[in-house]
Amino acid sequence: MFSRWLQRQWFEQRRLMPALWLLLPFNWLFILLAVLKGWLTRPERLPVPVIVIGNITIGGAGKTPLTLWLAQQLKGRGLTPGIVSRGYGGNNSQPRMVGSTASAAEVGDEPVLLARRSGVPVCVGRDRAAAGDLLLAGHPEVNIILCDDGLQHYRLARDVELSVFDGRGAGNGWRLPLGPLREPLQRLLAVDAIICNGVPDDRLPPQVPLFEMRLVAGDFHRLDDPLQVCSADAFNGKKLYALAGIGDPGRFFRTLEALGLSFAPHPFPDHHAYSAADLAFAKDGILLMTEKDAVKCVALTAGETWVLPVAAELSPALIDLVMEKLRGRQAA
Repeated sequence: MFSRWLQRQWFEQRRLMPALWLLLPFNWLFILLAVLKGWLTRPERLPVPVIVIGNITIGGAGKTPLTLWLAQQLKGRGLTPGIVSRGYGGNNSQPRMVGSTASAAEVGDEPVLLARRSGVPVCVGRDRAAAGDLLLAGHPEVNIILCDDGLQHYRLARDVELSVFDGRGAGNGWRLPLGPLREPLQRLLAVDAIICNGVPDDRLPPQVPLFEMRLVAGDFHRLDDPLQVCSADAFNGKKLYALAGIGDPGRFFRTLEALGLSFAPHPFPDHHAYSAADLAFAKDGILLMTEKDAVKCVALTAGETWVLPVAAELSPALIDLVMEKLRGRQAA
């Protein structure tokens, strides 16, 4: 409950609330540790180019859909991408490859989704450079790496940096724990492009290329039988519940509302490890959930459950910019 209250203070207020001043010493400590980490980290360069997709705010902002979009775009340009990820929520003290049947409890929810949707090799590990080495050892055909959520992982040298924001923007503009920022807004001056999954924050630096991303909903598919699909119209007049454990659960609920659905919303923390008890509220109706939640709930639900996939839509100018950056840095 405290974390939800704290995130409301971070993202729903443009000024620092007085109660948060109690956290000021921890803010200084966070900044000091971040500076020391930057000084002490020695980047490791992989033998192939690396594109890092990350954000300077806490929580999800749409990095996974963007990573999937980039993987498809790179394949369309004749490249063979692989993906590395931290695998938050999994047991990834050592790098490990992720198969399409992997357990989210072992490797994290987002890597499972990436492995199933991307069709490219995926490797997870706290040390993303080591994960990249393992991926390349097993898949020598891979000639470019996408790093999902690695903007602050400076051990992995990178050729292109992309920073993602959702509609919550930079919140109150303060760094943790006074606000949602992992790094100051000035950090954006060093990235190659900013991608906004929602209305752009007016504090973003205008000199950095900005691209708007739209998440487009597909057809629902049944959790226990993905081949069974339907549109939102199939749920008219039925008792619906909606579950979302993502960075901004409201984003999923707004998507369902835009599809004309009425439901009882049940938000959970990002990367929540679900139990059967968490889903008991939906036993007398139909449960709707995100793909990210679905990879953790297959064995938990006995009732009727449907999953809504989304796909990112962006201007092709973004992949043009990425390819231009890669060519320029290879030539240098």
